[in-house]
Amino acid sequence: MGFRKGSLEDLGIKESMVMKESVLPDLTFYKNKKVFVTGHTGFKGSWLCKILLDAGAEVTGYSLKPPTEPDLFSLCGVKGNINSVIGDIRDLEHLKKVFEEAKPEIVLHLAAQPIVRESYVKPVATYETNVMGTVHVCECVRLFPCVKSFLNVTTDKVYENREWAWGYRETDALDGYDPYSNSKSCSELVTHSYQKAFLAEGGTAVSTARAGNVIGGGDFAKDRIIPDCVRAIEKREPVIIRNPHSTRPYQHVLEPLLAYLLIARRQYEKPEFAGSYNVGPEDRDCVTTGELVEMFCKAWGDGASWRVQGDGGPHEANFLKLDVSKLKAGSGWRPRWSVEEALEKTAEWYRCWMEGGDIPGCMEAQMAAYLNRV
Repeated sequence: MGFRKGSLEDLGIKESMVMKESVLPDLTFYKNKKVFVTGHTGFKGSWLCKILLDAGAEVTGYSLKPPTEPDLFSLCGVKGNINSVIGDIRDLEHLKKVFEEAKPEIVLHLAAQPIVRESYVKPVATYETNVMGTVHVCECVRLFPCVKSFLNVTTDKVYENREWAWGYRETDALDGYDPYSNSKSCSELVTHSYQKAFLAEGGTAVSTARAGNVIGGGDFAKDRIIPDCVRAIEKREPVIIRNPHSTRPYQHVLEPLLAYLLIARRQYEKPEFAGSYNVGPEDRDCVTTGELVEMFCKAWGDGASWRVQGDGGPHEANFLKLDVSKLKAGSGWRPRWSVEEALEKTAEWYRCWMEGGDIPGCMEAQMAAYLNRV
């Protein structure tokens, strides 16, 4: 198996689209824009709504009730300040009704069953949510021509994982292994079909974004490494990790969210920008789980420690990286925080939460630090 070669044109980037310098995300674009966010009560969705609300957008969120207790949606200061609708993307008729009332210009689809291990326990529900849920969102976008920009957020795990040493590119084969990863591959295919069959001729720009493993303050999900670290630290116990040698493209939650908003804006303004995009860290920030936990314990201090304890769980990929050349070349986007910085900000958030501090203020300060980074 040889090293893959490919030009930017192979990735769908023309020379005229290439930007030579890094750009700041232009959030002023979103002022007064009608934005529809699915999955708004989740970890990433709550951060995204916070960013959009602070930018002056008119946000409608559609999601199940917050999936954890505690939950970031209730902590971050957006509840009551957006049009929050509790609903299930598997319910097409309800979703259509909310779309008709919201009349969105921009749709950001984040709702999903996002846990690999949960997908082994509940494969049917995972496919129902991640595949038919995407069909329903695409159908609403098709039915309402007010939508000018649609972004489906999937995952780095959509690719057929060959455990190779270089990052996957957008032109590589889709074929996730486990029910979660495979259902998100199917979600990509659904989106591509709707784009070609219906949305292109209707004037709606469509992209998919494949993000790496996301860390940051406010994630309380089970079977995720940072929440597991925080729960162990709360109990003053060592963090237990299953596989310290698995490599992942870890990034702070603000990295993909600002990239999503950049993609949605760019394709709104220039429909030819639409496509599929990887969103991940620099190669040097793709670290093993063991390295990540060691860095988090160091950032936390106070005697935090970890140990390995395998549990014979289901298959999970050992090595996974993303090639983000396409998004870099086409938009000027660059990752801003190293994995060490991301972990420091994550530890800062959880310390604020444990001490009963100002969570909205902490998030706003971290957003300002990210956006002002030179």
